[in-house]
Amino acid sequence: MAEFEDDLSASTAMVIDGNPTSRAILVGQLRDFGIGSVVQCSRLADARRQLEYRAFDVVLCELHFENDRVSSGQVLLDDLRRNQLLPFSTVFIMVTGEATYAKVAEAAESALDGYLLKPHSSGQLGDRLRAARLRKISLQEIFTAIEAEEFERAADLCLQRFESRGLFWLYAARVGAELMLRTGKYAQAQTLYEAVAQAKTLPWAKLGVARSMLDAGQATAASSTLENLISEDPSYVDAYEVLGRAQFELGRFDRALANYKMACDLTPASISRLQNLGLMTYYSGDRIEAEKILDKTVRLGLDSKMFDCQSLVLLAFARFESGDRKGLQRCCDDFARVLDKSPGVRRLQRLSAVVDALSLMQAHQLAKTLDLVRAMCKTVKDPDFDFEAASNLVSLVAQLAHKALQLDEVDSVIDVLAMRFCASRALSELLAGAAQVHEPYAELIRAAHVKVMKLAEQAVGLSMKGDPTGAVQSLIDLGESTLNSKLIETAQAVLQRHGSKIAGVQALQAAVQDLRRRFLKTNPRPALGEQKRQAGGLLLRVAAGAGAKAGDTPA
Repeated sequence: MAEFEDDLSASTAMVIDGNPTSRAILVGQLRDFGIGSVVQCSRLADARRQLEYRAFDVVLCELHFENDRVSSGQVLLDDLRRNQLLPFSTVFIMVTGEATYAKVAEAAESALDGYLLKPHSSGQLGDRLRAARLRKISLQEIFTAIEAEEFERAADLCLQRFESRGLFWLYAARVGAELMLRTGKYAQAQTLYEAVAQAKTLPWAKLGVARSMLDAGQATAASSTLENLISEDPSYVDAYEVLGRAQFELGRFDRALANYKMACDLTPASISRLQNLGLMTYYSGDRIEAEKILDKTVRLGLDSKMFDCQSLVLLAFARFESGDRKGLQRCCDDFARVLDKSPGVRRLQRLSAVVDALSLMQAHQLAKTLDLVRAMCKTVKDPDFDFEAASNLVSLVAQLAHKALQLDEVDSVIDVLAMRFCASRALSELLAGAAQVHEPYAELIRAAHVKVMKLAEQAVGLSMKGDPTGAVQSLIDLGESTLNSKLIETAQAVLQRHGSKIAGVQALQAAVQDLRRRFLKTNPRPALGEQKRQAGGLLLRVAAGAGAKAGDTPA
């Protein structure tokens, strides 16, 4: 048996295999290679919990598990990648008896480090590990730059590797394109993905082209690209998910729901995809089905880092509407557990307060309910009050109105929320959907959307009539009063287009940038829950704690 040239005595490994015999063989082989610590798992759920909270140098995972018909090693890897829970340094090798060319070819060019086909010899395992470690070492300079959050430098290094067709150039191209998407260089990312797709016809490269279009705001073009990709490969799960996101941004909620459902049907044990389906089903108005999906999501993922607590909030709303007192109490208990683990996180406290208000309302403690809702209403112009908080508050006051409990100030609060967050038809319809149990609020929101669009058109009309200075000043004033991202970004667009014709352009630019800095910290585009890594992308995990934003759930 070939020996590793480097010392592996300090390395750790995990073997995930439901068959005790094959698991023991893999463990023995790893120990023969000199790996100091080897952890064994017979179930995917146990492995997921460990991999979320502990880093391993090597992971060997069986693809299929006889006692788990809905999940697989590939689903586990996919969820870990999507949620940035695997560091670059980890070598992940899938063990399988499926020797099909398509799977092996896909694995060779993906973030997976390779497949090990059964039956295998100790030497074959050693070769796979050595090749994977070689790739990690060869690209170490890129990974080090990413860990240091020097993303532009890392992207340049990737581009150099791609252009020179150096060792592992295809993998470097994928990392580089992801970095470009992360830093907002959508056109460059699209160009790189297209170059890869021309060099080698790979599904992930075509998906990357679509993702670049989507991030650049070209949702219609992205949808067309994704539909073509799905027609070529109907089993490509990530394509359905990204198409769902594109349809969602276009406001085609029924089509988005269908694509999320297809992705979930193909990977029924994926926490992230199940969560997306539950949230989309809820916002589409099917509360009964949403409650079933969200309940499954909570039971499967509550203790996982992949879980987003907005799912728990919507489950609480669904149970409140169905009169499930015990179910709502379980939501309160679950949130208490979450807060115990992550005390002081602003977002979690805000979400928990919504569930507390529902519980108080169900218990007919009306004075306490109204006090809690009044406190929430006072925060609607805070810089960190985002669309998620707005939709939850709208749902809450709509439930109050449905129970004939209206606060005097609620109509004005609804107007403030609508004028702030109706920045597109998709966002406006989501916000109106949150108020669906009380139609007058939904009508107020839709009327605000029309008003915002008209104000933006009037301002742009001023610039077209030869008064771009007046247009920008008008948009700044409207942005100050409404905090609406559409109006603020329109002001920025007019400045960029007509800057040479605008008097006092520097002062106006400073005012616009100040509004963007204070009130556009969060993505103004429609999103379901807290957004983690997008489907189809490659893991870009930095050092623990690096780059965390205020309000994020801590690791």
